[in-house]
Amino acid sequence: MATESKTFRMLAKTLYGLEDNLAKELESFGATNIKTFNRAVEFSGNKTLLYRANISCRLATRILKPIYQFKTSDADSLYQNVKRINWELYLSEKHTLAIDTVVSHSSFTNSMFVAQRAKDAIVDQFRKRTGERPTVDIQNPDLRINLHIHENDATISLDSTGTPLSRRGYRTESGQAPIGEVLAAGILDIIGWNGEKPLVDPMCGSGTFVIEAAMRQQKMIPGALGRDYAFMRWLDYDEELYLKLKDENKSPTTSSENAEKAAVYGYDSDSRQLRYAQANAARAGVGASARFGKKDFFEDDYSICDSVVILNPPYDKRLGLDDVREFYKRIGNTLKAKYVDSTVYIITANLDGMKAIGLKATRKVKLYNGPLECRLLEYQMFSGKREDHLRSK
Repeated sequence: MATESKTFRMLAKTLYGLEDNLAKELESFGATNIKTFNRAVEFSGNKTLLYRANISCRLATRILKPIYQFKTSDADSLYQNVKRINWELYLSEKHTLAIDTVVSHSSFTNSMFVAQRAKDAIVDQFRKRTGERPTVDIQNPDLRINLHIHENDATISLDSTGTPLSRRGYRTESGQAPIGEVLAAGILDIIGWNGEKPLVDPMCGSGTFVIEAAMRQQKMIPGALGRDYAFMRWLDYDEELYLKLKDENKSPTTSSENAEKAAVYGYDSDSRQLRYAQANAARAGVGASARFGKKDFFEDDYSICDSVVILNPPYDKRLGLDDVREFYKRIGNTLKAKYVDSTVYIITANLDGMKAIGLKATRKVKLYNGPLECRLLEYQMFSGKREDHLRSK
């Protein structure tokens, strides 16, 4: 295996609100010169770090490798600049390619036109040199190219990831309105859950929070589930390096002792959702430490104390609740009655409904679940009056 020491710039894409957390995650992998941007983190590293970021990142959705930046304001300058790149370094006329384009605040208004002109520049370069040209394969290309244009600034990057890192591979079954894997992992990172207290999701749905928490507690990396990465088709792909890194990050065997320490619980009133959750947990390899049970959050008689509780209740926009304010009021009353001395986190996009919850939030974090603007709200639950609790501290 050739030693890969050359350092280059990379860009990790993420969700709004997770940028600082992702920066710390990348730093723990050895990234340097880290800069945060809106939904992205720029950093420096070598090929080893590129592979490791793809294999191990919980909070990134994609890892890009920028190769060329230029100014452009019209179709001709775009074409000429793309053609200046020596594309033989990255693919041959026998390979396939795809171009993903993002255009914002630019004189270009049609991203499909931009992708077409960039593609023309690449294939024309090969046709002139060899008489043959690469073909386009949108679904499964040998080289996926990212072209980002903001105002007149263009950046061409190689997409090292392919299928987004948010698609872990374990969630093949889900019910209505599941939360994304990266957002769930990001929320766990924001709240700093470390397994010292039990974690409970009383509206667990298909089990994403529970599974991500169990993977975190067991130190299981997302890449342990096995997947193909776009960098595996690059001309400089180092299979020996990849296998070495994957072997170094093999997930530890989940012993009964570790499973007990994890203490991660998911409850739901829907038997079908619970079956989905259990099947997803089994695929993720955390079936021994992710415990699921049928429990109605509002109706069943139970009490949960001294735990970390995460809820992703329906937002109304997706599930059509009849009386949103009454629904959120019932959530607050249930938490006060059944979740004594626990720290509760609620992620919701219904900013009106959360006002009816009847609890004072000790922390608010703005996040996005897909296109929906959300708030992550923290509540400290305790027995008795709030004033008595504060005086006792």
